[in-house]
Amino acid sequence: MLFNKVSYRRGIIEGVIIYAIGRLGALITPAVFPDWMFVAVPLLFLVFQYILPPVWAARRMTSTKRERISKRFWLLGPRIAAICLGLDIVISLCCGLPLTMFEVQQGPVLLRLFARGASHLTLTGYLFYELRTAVFLFVFYTIAVVCTRLAGGGFLRFTMPAGGNRVTL
Repeated sequence: MLFNKVSYRRGIIEGVIIYAIGRLGALITPAVFPDWMFVAVPLLFLVFQYILPPVWAARRMTSTKRERISKRFWLLGPRIAAICLGLDIVISLCCGLPLTMFEVQQGPVLLRLFARGASHLTLTGYLFYELRTAVFLFVFYTIAVVCTRLAGGGFLRFTMPAGGNRVTL
């Protein structure tokens, strides 16, 4: 049981906010964090970007007792993914690309497209990055929402006969 079940719209907004926190955190150079946090904090930002938003939104939404997975929940994953992809494009163009473990932030994509030298970014390279992100977001968010709704809606429950009384697990 999660506290404060919310509406469909608020669930989407909360998922997008969680994604934005993870995406903005991914702009920070990992070398800034000391000791064991050098690995833990970037992994936390990845969880905030890719795992937590669809699961959080699907778990927090109210639904009727009979509704396990309806059309609105099938479309929840792609809808959140589309909004997060738009947010990712804006953040990339204005602030920069997310970093991997040993990279240093090189600046916004808009500046890097016109820069010369080592920090230059080609338009095809950027489009390939965004296409890869879009495919991953749409596929993973859809799977995460469907699995979360099925797990929370009784898909993983079963009843065992136990004499006159039944036990539901």
